Amino acid sequence: QAQLVESGGGLVQPGGSLRLSCAASGFGLGYLAIGWFRQAPGKEREGVSSITTNTGRTYYAESVKGRFTISRDNAKNTAYLQMTNLKPEDTAVYYCATRQPHGTDWLIPETYTLWGQGTQVTVSS
Repeated sequence: QAQLVESGGGLVQPGGSLRLSCAASGFGLGYLAIGWFRQAPGKEREGVSSITTNTGRTYYAESVKGRFTISRDNAKNTAYLQMTNLKPEDTAVYYCATRQPHGTDWLIPETYTLWGQGTQVTVSS
């Protein structure tokens, strides 16, 4: 059964860092694009970052550019989101998802087909 499992969330102080992991099982991650999304209470799910497959091109929401870095390790069938200089407004449940590596709209949730269960990130002093 194909599934994605996120881990690495937690409570961190403003200015701190976290690294989220997205482990795939039941299928190979290497041929798919990967996206990270987040959803804060009362808000819609929003795209944070994505990475394509063949070129490894990356995309970031303006709000996280320069602070977050997406990467993938196809040998480990895992993707990562390194988050630095975290702010209280980064507090949300973070999800990873996959889609076919074609087309556009890399940060639009509706274009992704397989989702993980999410991991909570809380930035607070």
